[in-house]
This record gives sequence, structure tokens and C-alpha cells, in this order.
Amino acid sequence: MDKVVATALEAVADVPDGASLAVGGFGLSGVPNVLIQALYERRVSGLSVVSNNCGAMESGLAVLLAAGRIARVTGSYIGANKEFARQYLAGELEVELIPQGTLAERLRAGGAGIPAFYTPAGVGTQVADGGLPWRYDGQGGVALASPAKEVREFDGTPYVLERGIRTDFALVRAARGDRHGNLVFNKSARNFNPLAAMAGRVTIAEVEELVEPGAIDPDAVHLPGIFVQRVLALTPEQAADKRIEQRTVSS
Repeated sequence: MDKVVATALEAVADVPDGASLAVGGFGLSGVPNVLIQALYERRVSGLSVVSNNCGAMESGLAVLLAAGRIARVTGSYIGANKEFARQYLAGELEVELIPQGTLAERLRAGGAGIPAFYTPAGVGTQVADGGLPWRYDGQGGVALASPAKEVREFDGTPYVLERGIRTDFALVRAARGDRHGNLVFNKSARNFNPLAAMAGRVTIAEVEELVEPGAIDPDAVHLPGIFVQRVLALTPEQAADKRIEQRTVSS
């Protein structure tokens, strides 16, 4: 039951080229930066990433993106990541953009063993009708577009069918974790982390504080250890390394 691994490189040692990854985080909050850096050092490439966004301010997934290690992104937000936008428009990167709530539910559904579900989000748009650019041809044209999805009516309201997401691996970051893989997230850093963890067939968690089994009240567990296969304890320096994307002050 002891799922602790000694190093980040050991934690991601079996992630192959072409693997699919669900990655927690939102902006710069709750991003598994140490595990992502380990993938970068291993030179893993051709990755298919499922994450809300693809890193920011040259951190998180932006490290892998800038190195050309990501082949496909499923997410809901490009934001201010200029390299993400450049690769997408240049035809270097395949991108499936979907509504943020749909992304969250597709991850949760995959982790819960639900193959698909119906949602009203996207009905009457290209999300349901197809035609969203997944890949550009580098000349301003569309090389690959999204297919149409099934739409069904329930009680007079149309809903679009969305598939649950399962990935080969998941990378997440938690505030606390025990050796059995039970995790606790801190405030907004909870974001997509529990959902990404559920979706991964092999889930690797980096934790800011490692505690012994029993130290976390069962009622305080945000994600049970059944969803986590490996735990990496961060050093105090790694745990404290948290960047701020938009710093605001009040007078």
C-alpha cells in the first residue's frame, strides 16, 4: 500500500512517447510542475494532453509545449499563451476546444466508468454540429475539423452526447497526501486535479506535505487513494515555488 516513489524521474519513468495525459491545474494554480519537468528531462514526446489550459508564463505544460513535445491538446482555454496560439494556427498542434464544464464532466465521467452523457452545453453551435478547427494547414485553412455529435431531445430540450475521457496517465498536485494516496487539495488549487486524477489509468500525485496513513481525517479526504498509484513528496523548496499570474494590490 505504500505508493511513495523516491524521485520525480522514477515517478514518470514508464510514460512513453505518444502517451495520453490528464493534467490538473488551472492557470498557475495546482499545477504538477515537478512531474512535468521530469517528463521534459526524459524527452518524452508526441503527448496527447487533456487539461483546462496548456500552461502559462513559461511554466507547467508550457515547458513541454515550447519544446515541441505535445502533439494534441484537449482543453477549454488558450488564454495568454502565445506559443499555444502560434502552434495551433501554424498547424503544428491539434487542439480540441470544448466548454469548460463539459471538460470537467468528461473527465469525471471517464473516471467513474461512464462512457458518455448528454448535456445542453454546445447545442446549436459547432460543438454539436461539427466544423470546429482541430488542426489548421498553416496557410489559414482547416486541415482537420471536428465531427458532428449526436443530439437527442429529452422533455422537449435538445442535448448533445459527449464521451467520457480516460487517459494513460494523470499528473496532479495536492497540498497533503499520505502513503496510501489519499489526497487533500488547498482551496482553488483543487480545480481540475481530482477530475484529472480520476481519469488516469495510472495517476501520479506530487504532494507538498507527505503524512502517514491515518493522519488525514477520512472526512477531509478530497480524493481517495483508490484513484492514485504513485505519490511523490516534494521538497520544501519545490512546495513553496508558486508563481502568481496576475498580481493585484489594493490601496
